Amino acid sequence: MRIAELHPQPDWVLSIVSEDGRVGRFDVTPYLEYEAFEELRDHGEFIKVINGGYFVEWECGADLSADTIEAQWKVVGKAEQQNTV
Repeated sequence: MRIAELHPQPDWVLSIVSEDGRVGRFDVTPYLEYEAFEELRDHGEFIKVINGGYFVEWECGADLSADTIEAQWKVVGKAEQQNTV
């Protein structure tokens, strides 16, 4: 999976649109118990997420691969395609 869009939500969830148009939500809260993700407990740090296409990362060094996200996310729909003429 390649991540086309990434939007952090208030509840430690990432709203994600994949390159193929799937739209889903990925809950980061289970990862907050791990030392590498500890700084993300501060929501101000969590929202600084960076889209690397095949991964997401934060300034603190925490990261998640698109494969990990795809295995755990909840697909909620399909993005509307825009006509390009």
